[in-house]
Amino acid sequence: MNFSLPDTHVQIRDAARQFAEKEIKPRARELDEKEQFSEELTRKMGEVGFFGIIVPGAYGGQDLDYLAYAIICEEIARIDGSHAATITAHNSLGVGPLYYFGNEEQRKRTLPQLCTGEKLWAFGLTEPGAGSDSRGSKTVAKKVDGGWVINGSKIFITNGASSMNAGVTVQAVTGDKGGKPELSCFIVERGNPGFTSKAMHGKLMWRASDTSELYFQDCFVKDEALLGKQGDGSKQMLATLDRGKIGIAAMGVGCAQGAYELALAYAKERRQFGQAISQFQAIGFKLADMHMKIELARTYLQKACWLADNGQVFTREAAIAKLYASEIAREVSDEAVQIHGGYGLMKEYDVERFYRDQRLLQIGEGTSEIQRLIISRQIGC
Repeated sequence: MNFSLPDTHVQIRDAARQFAEKEIKPRARELDEKEQFSEELTRKMGEVGFFGIIVPGAYGGQDLDYLAYAIICEEIARIDGSHAATITAHNSLGVGPLYYFGNEEQRKRTLPQLCTGEKLWAFGLTEPGAGSDSRGSKTVAKKVDGGWVINGSKIFITNGASSMNAGVTVQAVTGDKGGKPELSCFIVERGNPGFTSKAMHGKLMWRASDTSELYFQDCFVKDEALLGKQGDGSKQMLATLDRGKIGIAAMGVGCAQGAYELALAYAKERRQFGQAISQFQAIGFKLADMHMKIELARTYLQKACWLADNGQVFTREAAIAKLYASEIAREVSDEAVQIHGGYGLMKEYDVERFYRDQRLLQIGEGTSEIQRLIISRQIGC
């Protein structure tokens, strides 16, 4: 069993780290403060190959694997959660369903511009009354001659409102089977009459990412907009979320790593009682625990990636990785603020942003409570 990264993945890690340090870090605090999504940086991320990571070259993708995807997400999150969110959501939630469930015509029409970062794609699942209950969608698609008419709304959708958005994969109720809603997914492209979006502001975290509300009012789509088979929507969405959890877990590891590095550097510089506070056992033990938790989270995340890359079932492992990484991001960032003392509460110190950015990780792609439910079912409870 070899725990060393392949040389290609070391190069990917180093390139992602260099990009994050050079391009994102100098602007992260300002963009967060202004709550501004940067199309310029997003396009640059596309130019260096951060989109379409797992998509074959035939569709314009990078033809890499989930380990590479996790490494890139981690390295960007180590510097800034907002830009990591753009990458994670676009790759797993945006590109993923189109690649895995789309037919050849749908793939060729949508994927090339998404893999280059020229355009972004959104994932329309969450609704005002349907979050953890993914089958509780109220958005409806009614069959008409030549297509479907969609009515409803979605909320908390990443990459759905900026001018870079090219469309959304939306889950809607298409009928009833045995008293339960039949759910199907549709490809709705930007500019389609009846489809509008609105940016959401006033966020605690990921303030420089694009979060939106989506509205569908008598939105007509042709028959060929159906993604996969009618009635397969829930299966498609749940499979997409499994892959999305790898991205969120990687963001958790990256967020924790970034907060830990800030705390370690500060502890070596800050002096009290005549010595650096890193020399006090109380602080040294905190940093040791932080390092340990990050190493454990990263190791398990890479196991989940290995399973995904080798075509094995990874539902349980994705849930464990996402749950643990998101919760250690909370624990590590909290301790990092504690080590900074009062300075950790000031916006001029980046650790304050890490403390805020980690909070969504325990909610997005399924809450920590839902992950525990999934794990308990996977172990036969």
